[in-house]
Amino acid sequence: MAMDTPPRWDRRMQQRLARGEAAALGELYDRFAALVHNLAHRVLDDDDAADQITREVFGYIWENPDAYDPKQGNLRSWVAKLTQRQAVHRLRQAEATAYAETGRGSAEELEQKVRRASVAARADYIVTSMPTPLRAALELAYFQRRDYRQTAADLGVTEDEARRRLRLGLQLLSSAHRTSDGAGPPGYGRAL
Repeated sequence: MAMDTPPRWDRRMQQRLARGEAAALGELYDRFAALVHNLAHRVLDDDDAADQITREVFGYIWENPDAYDPKQGNLRSWVAKLTQRQAVHRLRQAEATAYAETGRGSAEELEQKVRRASVAARADYIVTSMPTPLRAALELAYFQRRDYRQTAADLGVTEDEARRRLRLGLQLLSSAHRTSDGAGPPGYGRAL
């Protein structure tokens, strides 16, 4: 499981990027490149396109370090959101081009495909951004088929705490469908 990023680290990283420290970009890349590539691949189902999105996202961050606002959330969430938005934008462009060239399908089918990919990417973003205790409980329940009692025992918490974590995690995941329209904080979703 990924380590939660402390807010102090986020602010320092932004300051280092704003000063133009190439080492900061390398550190940021080492920490988040797998997240960016996996989210992009989830949407686009294409390694080359995911690689290109990864380059674009880190290029955007390098050129616009002040676009990140620590008051809006942690850096990991912001990077994931940039990735999701860029990948969905790229999918929409690719599908529209394919539709225009072949005439197969319909505009409605195109939007459904984009919507499904957007919801999947949003769900991935939510899972990767949620606090480690919630993510751990969901992973036990989903991947290892644990009920709340087994989850509590595995995590060393009370049954009430395990239920609370599972409920909160599921509530966060359920928001993937409601927010798939692209709404988000200002500056956190424009195509790069």
